[in-house]
Amino acid sequence: MTQTKPRLQARYEEAVRPALTEKHGYENPHQVPRVEKITLNMGVGAAIGDKKILDLAIDAMTDIAGQKPVVTTARRSIANFRLRQGMPIGCMVTLRRQRMYEFLDRLVSIVLPRVRDFRGINRKAFDGLGNYTLGLTEQLVFPELNPDKFTRPQGMNITIVTSAESDDEARDLLEMLGMPFKQSTKKTDAA
Repeated sequence: MTQTKPRLQARYEEAVRPALTEKHGYENPHQVPRVEKITLNMGVGAAIGDKKILDLAIDAMTDIAGQKPVVTTARRSIANFRLRQGMPIGCMVTLRRQRMYEFLDRLVSIVLPRVRDFRGINRKAFDGLGNYTLGLTEQLVFPELNPDKFTRPQGMNITIVTSAESDDEARDLLEMLGMPFKQSTKKTDAA
């Protein structure tokens, strides 16, 4: 059984990689930045009072990612929130290889355009090491989810981990992969 490459992975290998090499002048092919993994994280604070909410979040994450998420637990007890150490309060999943490229392709071409009042994502949400984090306030922008089953609005964080040395290299990589960044608002001085 032969598997076909995801569309975005083929685009990276055929167009993005040579363009990055030309733009930044990499000598070694291993210097060219690439997407290493994508992590989806869903914190469900309401799971303290009702365990069914966490089960719904796990089902939603499974439908979105295509693999079963890991349940995350509280690291310490906080009395004001009625939270005890070890209580399940969220779920997360890490995507690599083909699933990662397929998810990124869906995120860029289907999900982000469905976000209400979408004008592009923030250009500055990098962490200084070339990793990008994006927050979604509504999970129903994913077409895989049935709005009748998932009635409670739930947000999530999406972190794209790259092998880039700097934020500028990572921004170039993600831009060439089709990430819809907002246009830069730099004013050019003609002085």
